[in-house]
Amino acid sequence: MSIRECAMNSAAFAQLKHAYDNRDEAAENAKKAGKIVVGELGADVPDEILLAADIFPVHVYANPEKPLRETDKYLEYAFDPVVRAQFEKIVDGTYARKINYLAVSNSTDVIIRIYLYLRELHRQEPEKDLPEVAFIDWLFTRNRMHQVRNELTADLFKQTVEKWSGKTLTDGDIVSAAKICNADRDALRKICSLRRGAEVRLSGTEALVIIGSAFFMDRQKHTELVNALYEEAKSWPVISGPKIYFTGSDQEDLSLYEMIESTGAVVTGEDHNWGDRYYDRDFNMDYTPMRAVVDRYMLREFSSKKAFVSQRVGALNRETKEAGAEAVIFYTNIYEEAASWDYPSQKKSLESRGIRTACFPKMQWPAEKNEGLREKLAAFTDSLKGGGN
Repeated sequence: MSIRECAMNSAAFAQLKHAYDNRDEAAENAKKAGKIVVGELGADVPDEILLAADIFPVHVYANPEKPLRETDKYLEYAFDPVVRAQFEKIVDGTYARKINYLAVSNSTDVIIRIYLYLRELHRQEPEKDLPEVAFIDWLFTRNRMHQVRNELTADLFKQTVEKWSGKTLTDGDIVSAAKICNADRDALRKICSLRRGAEVRLSGTEALVIIGSAFFMDRQKHTELVNALYEEAKSWPVISGPKIYFTGSDQEDLSLYEMIESTGAVVTGEDHNWGDRYYDRDFNMDYTPMRAVVDRYMLREFSSKKAFVSQRVGALNRETKEAGAEAVIFYTNIYEEAASWDYPSQKKSLESRGIRTACFPKMQWPAEKNEGLREKLAAFTDSLKGGGN
């Protein structure tokens, strides 16, 4: 069980799946129509500001099949393998052909380093076919002084977007764009509620398609399709099996969730940026636009990349409760150590509440490279069903 026949027979889901599978198509069409396309690297680039300027935003994503010829010239091997693959598409000219500009947020330490490498490449190899880069340097601590400084950071990014688009952005422009983003997040919250509760009607794999397609298509069209799909999915068959919460590395494709759910479990929630965390927290219409941008992106649930251990323990406790999870899978790619620092305290807290855990650290990417992984996942699911210890 991963993507079921009821989903594949849905016209709305089929369109979302098409956007998810053909990630460059909508951006290419937008660019041909004269729109500016901006790639986003990092999870904290404010879509509201880009959409306010009539810019088409797309997520930078990795291609596991692409040789890393350019990356190997510049990056050490001890980088997160997904980020290495993303970097390849930036420096080999792929994204220079697909986007006009690149916006980088300092969502992780490794992405900060990627920005510094790109800055040096622009300086030392100006002939290289690289997009112009804007860096969004947020402060992640939550005291008032730093949030005021973040409002200045948001305004600097707004000024950059104004330069890119040739358009002066008014507060009204940003609020109008925020309404579009809030509507999409609300639609995602509604449909993802079908992953939770006594009757689960949406698999984790299906949810990844529905959420991730937002990164590669017109946002209002995405909202329309998700709302239509919600009306259909309310009557989809109930999914049985142990309810798993997933924490760890971002999942840019479906392979790992398909592997987990093929064992008879169902993923009812996650805290990575290609899943539930994407639609967490709205743009607050009662705030000034820059304050609302900061509130939305900087005060979401804590990320493992930019939070203290105690904060992550509390966040995971809240999220597993909301997801109705019976167990948690911790899964991190090789060279992605930040989440592993949280694990001992999170495991202790979860197990004190009767929630089982399984840990898969230092994994190869993509998931299929890990010998014996499917069998280990199956054994864990079997143990949750009462078939093992």
